[in-house]
Amino acid sequence: MTQTQVSPRAWTEIALLGTIWGASFLAIKVGLEEIPFLTLVAHRVFWACLILWAYVLLRRLAIPTEWRIWAAFLVMGLLNNVIPFALMAWGQQFIETGLTSIFNAGTAIFGVLVAAMVFPDERLTLRKGIGVLVAFLGVAVAIGLDSFRQFDIRSLAQLAVIGGTISYAFAAAWARKTMSGLAPQVSAAGMLTGSTLILLPAAFLIDGVPSWPTLPQTYAAIAYFAILGTAVAYLLYYRVLAMAGSGNAMLTTLLIPPVAIVLGALVLGEELAPSAFAGFGLLALGLLILDGRVLGWVRGRRRV
Repeated sequence: MTQTQVSPRAWTEIALLGTIWGASFLAIKVGLEEIPFLTLVAHRVFWACLILWAYVLLRRLAIPTEWRIWAAFLVMGLLNNVIPFALMAWGQQFIETGLTSIFNAGTAIFGVLVAAMVFPDERLTLRKGIGVLVAFLGVAVAIGLDSFRQFDIRSLAQLAVIGGTISYAFAAAWARKTMSGLAPQVSAAGMLTGSTLILLPAAFLIDGVPSWPTLPQTYAAIAYFAILGTAVAYLLYYRVLAMAGSGNAMLTTLLIPPVAIVLGALVLGEELAPSAFAGFGLLALGLLILDGRVLGWVRGRRRV
């Protein structure tokens, strides 16, 4: 949760990153109308992989040669791309774009819990515990009581998306353990290489030989979530980390759902239940408590 002074340029790039990732949920939903979910995810990682390796080569960044690092890339690709991308894309077939993005915002909750289990310096403090509890309540509210009373395909889809956020959390811990010292762009390219090696044969085996899409919006969706939503977004994310610190970069998580909700409503005519908005409000509050801003603001008000 390292924070630094945030410049206007950093705030602009945080907002831009939140917008890019928020719109990715719409692009995925559009692509799912014509392409099976595993093939769709394979498109996403394959094209993004090519773009990032082109960037690495143009920048002449050092490429690792040790097999242990490439094995770590393979595991990272599984945890950070294959599992979450596949679970979320499958789930998004049955739930709204905006709701998917709300559950995705819970990634930080599980990240805190996994880090507390794995790293001695990431212990669960009282503030973090309160933030996690509030955020968990938000997730439960967003799921809705009906999903707990009657388990159906929609309930399973929501759990699949949440499962994707848990995988992200384990990916973050794995990256900290195995990828320190590497240029982040190289780590991202290596990770996407590992996920491509897993997803291409999996898509062929499960979905069959892919056919060319027939709808122009499908090509636009693939181009968007592969180029902007993955390759460019990763590069922008590392810039934001360098300029603003991880604590401020986490604020991107709070910007994604509003963008996805608005685009889902405008383009797809989606309507979310009031419980989804209430759940997002609690989830956002939990994330802000984790970040420490709410406590700092309250203390500042008391001093005044």
